[in-house]
Amino acid sequence: MQAEVRIERHADQGRCVAHIDGRVVFVRFALPGELVRIELDEPHDRDERFWTGEVVEVLEASAGRVEPAWALAGPLAMGGGVGGADLVHVSLAGQLTWKAVTVSEQMKRLGHVDVSVPVSRVAGDEELGGLHWRTRIEMIADENGMPSMRRRGTHVRVPLATMPLATNALLDVAAANGVWDGGFEPGSQIRLSVPEPRHGEDGAGVGGNYAVLVDGELKAGSRRLTEQVTVAGREFTYGVDANGFWQVHREAPVALADHVIDLVRGEMDGAVSAVLWDLYSGSGLFTLPLATLIAERTRVFSVEGGDVAVKSQQRNLRALDLNDVDVCCGDVSRTLAHVPAHLAHPDVVVLDPPRAGAHAKVCRQIAEAAPHAIVYIACDCTSLARDTATILDLGYELADIHAYDIYPMTHHVETVALFRRV
Repeated sequence: MQAEVRIERHADQGRCVAHIDGRVVFVRFALPGELVRIELDEPHDRDERFWTGEVVEVLEASAGRVEPAWALAGPLAMGGGVGGADLVHVSLAGQLTWKAVTVSEQMKRLGHVDVSVPVSRVAGDEELGGLHWRTRIEMIADENGMPSMRRRGTHVRVPLATMPLATNALLDVAAANGVWDGGFEPGSQIRLSVPEPRHGEDGAGVGGNYAVLVDGELKAGSRRLTEQVTVAGREFTYGVDANGFWQVHREAPVALADHVIDLVRGEMDGAVSAVLWDLYSGSGLFTLPLATLIAERTRVFSVEGGDVAVKSQQRNLRALDLNDVDVCCGDVSRTLAHVPAHLAHPDVVVLDPPRAGAHAKVCRQIAEAAPHAIVYIACDCTSLARDTATILDLGYELADIHAYDIYPMTHHVETVALFRRV
């Protein structure tokens, strides 16, 4: 079923809101103010609170609409549908506006706090047109053994000859290893991980610091990769697993770690000693600078659920001879029930939970430890807003909030919130 609708406002998940006969419709690839023709998703006659659909024709375009830089990720009706770039039809300036509105609305609706949220673009993204930022990509081999992505709403595999969101370094590795030539076992999972080169006059030359994995098995490069991040003027080197989590944007580790350290330093206000918690700490992106850049004497309690990431973090700490970091592998909530006495009362807690957020129990456990401040890094603003409401009820106030567009062309945004004990 098709319908002509006037788009009203931004919504979540990269969609906008329209109405058909009083029923809410969430529309993909639209912009507020536009008059568009949409195709409703099947079944369109179900008795649901809302429907969903997608633009098939733009009748009156917004000034913020642009021709998709990656057509395959655009609307199905226009030859797209592979996903991975749901704001590809929006100008770069419009993407920042979209994300600022979305975070602010979620904070008001679920967090019960009325706040304007600034969104910063990461260095180099404007010059690259919002492309070439992913240091990790994943694909699946189609029936002909070619790397592909699935077309939304179908079982059709669309073969890829490139990946416009991938960094130039990753694309060089893909070409050098014949990834786009195919030859993979149909159905196999293909992953490329290529840390962004940070040295050399031309900024190029990954050497052997990359990985091509098929179904988790290393086919080329190295299983253990090296990431280099300069935080507050100091360079840190991290060993990370090629198949593990790391911030995917080439500049995200730098931008986020710099911001987090600035916030924590501000809360410590020159104190000579500090006790810090780093929860959901991964391979130690924040742990290493927290342990070395905050106070003359710093003790850190680090908790991470993934054993591979914990082993990476422990190696990274040993390389810097950091002995005042207590690294625990396990569920965060269960671990916080048994914090060693000398670490039980942190000055500042830093947490970077997965997309689902920290949830109320962990928020309560943090508040019970009575830190002066909490720095919450969130990749999902809905989860952040929900946890914000909990944290405010536990005696904290929102002291600062800033978002980073480390996922250009997508609706995702990273938000860093500072809560201070009242």
